Amino acid sequence: MFIKSLSTLALAAMLTAPLSTPAAADTFERVKIDAGAELFASDCRRCHSVDADKASYGPLLEGVIGRRAGSFPDYPYSEALAGAGFVWTKGALRAWMEANDELVPGTKMRHVGITDPTVQDFIVSYLASLSK
Repeated sequence: MFIKSLSTLALAAMLTAPLSTPAAADTFERVKIDAGAELFASDCRRCHSVDADKASYGPLLEGVIGRRAGSFPDYPYSEALAGAGFVWTKGALRAWMEANDELVPGTKMRHVGITDPTVQDFIVSYLASLSK
């Protein structure tokens, strides 16, 4: 049993070692960002833009991480979101994607929840890349 456990640990180390190099980590992050861009395009783009030159129904999401909720200039937010009083962090965006009406009851955004944490992670990685 000990040998089998040791073999399993050795195999796990060999499989994850390539991800521990800076180049591999950069590649992994790039893959997450690219996947997030695709998921954003299919799930979010119909209402939101990440480019100030492209009009959208919802508020612009470029630079959303670090922005106070309900504060994008000239967007007619619901009273609930305008008064929410929090800043968009990665965690807040994940909670919003999953159940925005639970995070901010009374928001006017109609939304079908994105409950898959991997999909949330990819979209947040994409949005974070636009804030850099």
